[in-house]
Amino acid sequence: MERQHFLELHYINRSGWLRAAVLGANDGILSTSSLVIGIAAATELRNPIVLAALAGIVAGAFSMAAGEYVSVSSQSDIETADLKREEEELATMPEVELKELAKIYERRGLAPELAMEVAQALTAHNALEAHAKDELGINEITQARPFQAAMASGASFIAGGLLPLLVAIFAPVKYMVVSEYVCAILFLALAGMVAARAGGSSVIKGILRVCFWGTVAMGATALVGYLFGVQTG
Repeated sequence: MERQHFLELHYINRSGWLRAAVLGANDGILSTSSLVIGIAAATELRNPIVLAALAGIVAGAFSMAAGEYVSVSSQSDIETADLKREEEELATMPEVELKELAKIYERRGLAPELAMEVAQALTAHNALEAHAKDELGINEITQARPFQAAMASGASFIAGGLLPLLVAIFAPVKYMVVSEYVCAILFLALAGMVAARAGGSSVIKGILRVCFWGTVAMGATALVGYLFGVQTG
C-alpha cells in the first residue's frame, strides 16, 4: 500500500507577517475611522473630513512601516549579536557548550546519557544551529525579518484605511459619525474574524476584543470633536 505524506499545518509559521498585517489592518481601520469621527463631530463640511482621512492613511502607513522596520531590525540585531557570541564560544570552549546543550535536553526530560548523545549528534551536524534553536530560541520561523514586517504592516494599514475613507467620501455628512462608527465596527469585526481564522484562534473572542477597543477609541475621538466643536469651515 502506497504511503501518503501530508504537509502538516502549523499556524506559528505565519506569526511573523500575520502579526504585522493584523496590526496594520486594525490600526488602518481604527485610526482612520477615529480621525474621521473626530473631525466630523466638529464640522459639517465633507472636504476637511476626506482630507483628514487621506492624510491619516498616508502618515499612518509610513509610520507603521517605519516603526515595524526599526522594531524588527532591533530584534534582528540582537539575534545577530547573540549568534556571533555563540559562534565565538563554540570555537573557544566547545566542551563547555556541549555540556550546556546536554543540560538543556535534560531539563526537557531526557536521561543524562541520552541527553549527551543527542547533544553530540546535533553538535556534529551543526553546532551553531543546535545552540541557536535550543539555547537562544532562534529558528527560521521566528527569525526577525524587518523588510517583510514593514511591508506587511504598511500595506495592510493602507488596505484598512481605505474602507473608512470610502465611507467619508460617500456617506451623508449629517450622519457621518454614526455611519463611520457602524462601518468601522463591521470592518473591525471582519478583520478580527480573518485574523482569528488565519491564526487558528477563537473567532468570537477575536471579534469581541477588537470591537470593544475600537468602540473605546472612536468614542474618545468623537468626544474630543464634540467638546471642542471647532467649525473648520
